[in-house]
Amino acid sequence: MWDRGDWTALPRMRGDCSAHSCVVGLGGTGLTLIAELLARSENVIGIDARDVGAGAAGRNGGFLLAGCYDFYHDAVQRHGRERARDIYLASMTEIERIRQQAPAAVRRVGSKRLAATPEEVEDCRRQYEALRADALPVQWYRGDDGEGLFLPTDAAFDPLMRCRTLATQVRAEGARLFGHTPLLQLDGTRVITPHGVVHAERVFIAVDGGLDLILPELSGRVRTARLQMLATEAVEPGRIPCPVYFREGYEYWQQLPDGRVALGGFRDHGGDGEWTHDATPSHAVQALLEQHLRQRLGIDAPITHRWAASAGYTETGLPVVEQVRPNVWAAGAYSGTGNVMGAMVARALVAAAIEGDISGVRRLLG
Repeated sequence: MWDRGDWTALPRMRGDCSAHSCVVGLGGTGLTLIAELLARSENVIGIDARDVGAGAAGRNGGFLLAGCYDFYHDAVQRHGRERARDIYLASMTEIERIRQQAPAAVRRVGSKRLAATPEEVEDCRRQYEALRADALPVQWYRGDDGEGLFLPTDAAFDPLMRCRTLATQVRAEGARLFGHTPLLQLDGTRVITPHGVVHAERVFIAVDGGLDLILPELSGRVRTARLQMLATEAVEPGRIPCPVYFREGYEYWQQLPDGRVALGGFRDHGGDGEWTHDATPSHAVQALLEQHLRQRLGIDAPITHRWAASAGYTETGLPVVEQVRPNVWAAGAYSGTGNVMGAMVARALVAAAIEGDISGVRRLLG
C-alpha cells in the first residue's frame, strides 16, 4: 500500500569489503544508526535481506506515537514516573526530528485513543489524569466515533517513504547500502553473506521481528509476532482525520490524504498462531479486520491490499538495546512501537558504542 513504485532497488553486495561499522537491517532503526555513525565520521556499510523498509519498518500502520509500549499511566506504574516522563518527552522530540528528516512523509494531526468498553473509558481517564499531572499534552475526546483521548503531539506518516528518504540521505553522505544481501553467519565481527564478507570493527543488528533468530541468545527474552493489516480504495477524504487506537491499541486505523483507509489489529484473536516468524496473512485475522472495517467503521470500499509484518516483543515492553557479544550490538523488539522508539534506540546505542555514553540507554531501560 505504501509503495509508490518510484524506488530503485539497492544493489547486491559483490565480494568482500570492509568498514568501521556494519549495520544489519535497513529499517528506521538501522538507517538512523547509519546516520548517527556517519555524523561521527564512521565508514559504514548497511545490508538487508531484502531492501530498504521491507520489513515492519515499511509495512506498519503509519503511526508516530509518543511514549513507550505501555499507556502513560501504566508506564508510570511499571517503570517509575521519572523514567516514564523522560521517555515520553524524548519521544515527542523524536517525532519532530522524524518530521524534519522526512517532511513529505509526516502529518502532524495528532491521534485518538478510543475506548471499546465502559471499563476502557475509565482507563482512558486514568491515562488522562497521569498525563495532565506531568504537564503532558492531552485532551478528553467525545465524538460520533466514540470516547477517549486526543493526543495532539502525535502524527501520521508514510513509513516506507520515511525509510527511503533516510536511505537516500545516508547514501549521499557516503554510506554503502546493499539489498538482497542476507546475513548468513556472524563470525565475531565478520558479517558473512551469500555474496561476500563484510569485515567490520563493530556490528549493529537492527532487526525487530526475527531478532531472536539472528541472535539466539535473545530467544528467551524476545518473541516474534505477526501483525496484520488491510487497506481499501479511497473513500471521502477527511472521514478519519487522525490515526486511531482502539480496544487498548489492539486495533488501529488511519485514512491517508488520498482517501484510502489502512486498518490493522486482532493479533490477540489469532491465538498462539500469531506468535510466528511467518509474515503471511491468515484468513481468521483478515476476516475479523474486514468485519471491523464494515461494521465498526462503516466503510464498504473494496479492499485492495492485505499484508502482515513481523515484530519483536519483550515481557517488559521495553526494547533490546545492548551489546550482546564483543563489538556486536543489538537494537529491536519494540513490542509494536518501533517507529519512534527505534530512532531513539539508535541514537542511544551509537552513543554507547562509539563514545561510551550510556545515559541514553539508561533513560530507556533504567
